[in-house]
Amino acid sequence: MRSTLPAFNEVWQRQFRSGILKQLQEFPAGTKFLIGCSGGVDSMLLLHLMFFLCPGKIRAIYVDHQLQSISRAWGTFVQQQCQQLDIPCILQPVHVALGNLEQQARNSRYQAYLQHLQQDEILVLGHHQQDQAETLMLRLLSGAGIDGLAAMKQLDIRENLTIWRPLLDVSREQICQWASGLNVQNIEDPTNQDIHYDRAWARQTLWPMLSERYPKMQSALVRTSELMQDAQHILQEVLEQDLKCCGNAESLNLSAFLNLSKARQRQLLSVWMKGEGQYRPSLEMVERVQNEVIAAKLDAQAALHWQGFYYVRYQQHLHRLKAEVYRADQQPKLAEQQIILREQDQVQLPSGQFKIQTATFGLSAALFGQRLYLRTRKGGEKIHLHGRIGHWPLKKAIQEAQIFPWTRHTIQILSTDNVMLGVFTPKGFWLAQSAYCEAGGWLPISVSSTLEFNDEH
Repeated sequence: MRSTLPAFNEVWQRQFRSGILKQLQEFPAGTKFLIGCSGGVDSMLLLHLMFFLCPGKIRAIYVDHQLQSISRAWGTFVQQQCQQLDIPCILQPVHVALGNLEQQARNSRYQAYLQHLQQDEILVLGHHQQDQAETLMLRLLSGAGIDGLAAMKQLDIRENLTIWRPLLDVSREQICQWASGLNVQNIEDPTNQDIHYDRAWARQTLWPMLSERYPKMQSALVRTSELMQDAQHILQEVLEQDLKCCGNAESLNLSAFLNLSKARQRQLLSVWMKGEGQYRPSLEMVERVQNEVIAAKLDAQAALHWQGFYYVRYQQHLHRLKAEVYRADQQPKLAEQQIILREQDQVQLPSGQFKIQTATFGLSAALFGQRLYLRTRKGGEKIHLHGRIGHWPLKKAIQEAQIFPWTRHTIQILSTDNVMLGVFTPKGFWLAQSAYCEAGGWLPISVSSTLEFNDEH
């Protein structure tokens, strides 16, 4: 390595003082770096650059997708190069799931990065200018929106990792020149020539044809991605305002939502449905939620399933529910059970946690220590709610309280000797008028609900 340092210093003085070094100075002094190293020319040059600029602060990781018989040997090559530079190197084999091979390989690779990334480390990748232009072009052909056309960011700060791409504004030709001048060794992946893969096809077939017609195509595409990143940032600000106005990650207030323009409705719904997932839904799926759920008749039980969630309208709200929550009422009903209550007891029930406390008016203390019974609704029950006149169908009381249909299976009736004492619901305990009611009695007070609900409902 010593023999290349003079040449490297010359390159560094000329090319990097206003580029990579300037980017590097933006990071806190104690920052360390994990370099994703495939063995290709771009990642191997990056390895040498980081060795020179950040001695003692870098590690490397080679992810073996195990898709080619020679991939293990490539890992050995990367490891040997790291040993020459005294850089710790991780060799991580991964299993690539079935499906789109390029996408699944990428998913496996990032999972491996996350597995080894330490808290004070930033992931550094060797993507360059042509990678950026190809990414935008392929996403354009797939019908991507602003997020997709924004392509890759030089500094991509996510919830669980930060990615730095210091070579993103450097051309592949320049990278090859620097690597040659510094005698940086690398491997050639034969799949880069296999036009069965979309990126290889774009690089080998489409790119030369377009470049001949549009010589400045690469820089133009990169400029487009920069403009899309600006648009993405502006759109994100608007979406945050709209979401704050219309609801939260679990529900949208349709009265406020429908006051937005059609374009803002589509964008908000798209990012809201994405949630913590990696990808937004297709335009077709967004329109299905609009047409089949939001625009359904008020008395319709409208629901649509997508990516493990159900999108359900109830009253004037659209809810995003995990499949297990929405389907919970399809489970067998709970059998009748006995329960013994005492003062200050805390009981955990399907509808939530309750604490037995004294009350101005409530159930008789004579019930403490006695066998009481809990059962789910069978249908047709009536309740004389304390403070109201006459008996009401329990179903009507539940509807009036606007308890979500998908939580109603958690409701349980408390009774003794065939006398209804009250009802446990996700919105608290409802006291029933009976001979067991008295001043200075007790009540189960809701401590927490096991199912989220909006107090406005």
